[in-house]
Amino acid sequence: MTQSSEQAIAAIRAWYRLDRAFATAGRQLRKTSGVTGEQVAICRIVAEREVWAMSELRDRLTMHPATLGQALARLEERGLIQTRPDDADGRRRQVVITQSGRDMLASLPLVGPVRLRTTDAHPDDLAAMAKGFTLAVELFGLRPWADDPSTIDMRDKK
Repeated sequence: MTQSSEQAIAAIRAWYRLDRAFATAGRQLRKTSGVTGEQVAICRIVAEREVWAMSELRDRLTMHPATLGQALARLEERGLIQTRPDDADGRRRQVVITQSGRDMLASLPLVGPVRLRTTDAHPDDLAAMAKGFTLAVELFGLRPWADDPSTIDMRDKK
């Protein structure tokens, strides 16, 4: 086996480990709390502020408006978030976390990508991780299905 093949197998194993960990954590999360990892991540971000304008939340989460709307509707049905008209402009919608949502978040471990917002990771490690994920999109042949990174605004808009 060539050195390149050994490194490729090591990369495949590392990816497989990450993928299985996400799948197992997701199943456990659904089993114990009835929500998905994506729903928990949305709740965690909503909980960072008292009130979010729907448009700001869309920008922060870099999600398609319909996808975000569906996710928020499911969370609202479960009583974890609330959407309401903006007092200043009734055409705009606001999103807030409910006490049930806060209680749910308090009961769950902080795992997944959203953890990077609060974990004390070295900037070089975060840069290497970002580069690795970017390379994964390319090397896995996923570019046609991936968002254009130049269209994702990741600046802190607090």
